[in-house]
Amino acid sequence: MAKRLLIVAHAPSENTLALRAAVERGALSETEIDVRLIAPLQAGPDDVLAAQAVILGTTENLGYMAGALKDFFDRSYYPCLEKTQGLPYALYIRAGSDGTGTRRGVETIVTGLRWRAVQDPLICRGAWQPAFVQQCEELGAAMAAGLAAGIF
Repeated sequence: MAKRLLIVAHAPSENTLALRAAVERGALSETEIDVRLIAPLQAGPDDVLAAQAVILGTTENLGYMAGALKDFFDRSYYPCLEKTQGLPYALYIRAGSDGTGTRRGVETIVTGLRWRAVQDPLICRGAWQPAFVQQCEELGAAMAAGLAAGIF
């Protein structure tokens, strides 16, 4: 049975859709992995429980994560709390500012869940740059490769 990589990413704009698509494209480069992309308002605890790794994506909204991602955590936290400890995850943030508050908010929740970051968060800061797309694709590919290789 293939290992599942779950991508839960809020993408309210053309640019954030491009980032989410890049993450998915990178993840799909690993053919041994079952990649599931679900918007935060549709994703829930069953999706997390079926995954062996998660990529979270969010915009920075007023210095915090998107409400859609917070809603996902609100609905998933307690059902996943005792069952997903050690779950490998990665995070990317599209931040018009510095992303610090958004990173802190997400990290507070995943620390409570006892999930394990497999790399530092990717923070796409400031004005839009085409390089953000390549960075997100690399993030997806690295997560899928690590999962396929059994590194995490």
